Amino acid sequence: METFRPEKNEKMSDNSFKFMNFTFKLMDFIYPYVKKRSKTFGISEGMTVIDYGCGPGRYTTEFAKIVGEKGKVYAADIHEMAIAEVKKKIVKMNLNNVETVLVNGYNSPLPDQTADIICALDMFFIIKEPTEFLKELNRLIKDDGILIIDDRHQKRSKTKEKILKSGLWTIYKENKDHLCCRPVKS
Repeated sequence: METFRPEKNEKMSDNSFKFMNFTFKLMDFIYPYVKKRSKTFGISEGMTVIDYGCGPGRYTTEFAKIVGEKGKVYAADIHEMAIAEVKKKIVKMNLNNVETVLVNGYNSPLPDQTADIICALDMFFIIKEPTEFLKELNRLIKDDGILIIDDRHQKRSKTKEKILKSGLWTIYKENKDHLCCRPVKS
């Protein structure tokens, strides 16, 4: 029996990524949803944010504008094409406060307690081992940090169940768009 490897099992195909990227570009051209939504996450100037599962970087670039020169955004993804797409945007938009991070499975090379806020948007439904994933995010978040996680493509009850079952996060606020979680640190 083959060992489960997140980097293999949860990574979308190159063609799926290209289609997603095209669709997002079209959506963002028609309606500035990302800009509006980003303002609801509590991100402010000078913060360090991880856009975990950044995809083509549509939130990454908006977060970079919000945190400004004194802040930092890490665009983390398991897919090489996502990292390449974000790198193009970094150059095109002259974003000196964004760094890309290629994630290997549920392990990122970032140091412990890096982020004030981690955003895991439109990707949690695909995670096959949510406790392992949430453990890594817990390692990366500062003691007083916030995890913003949405539950597109799965029921809210399922998202909450996965988060609470991990024992690593408490949900302190929720709205129809996303959940806000605080880390449980030992």
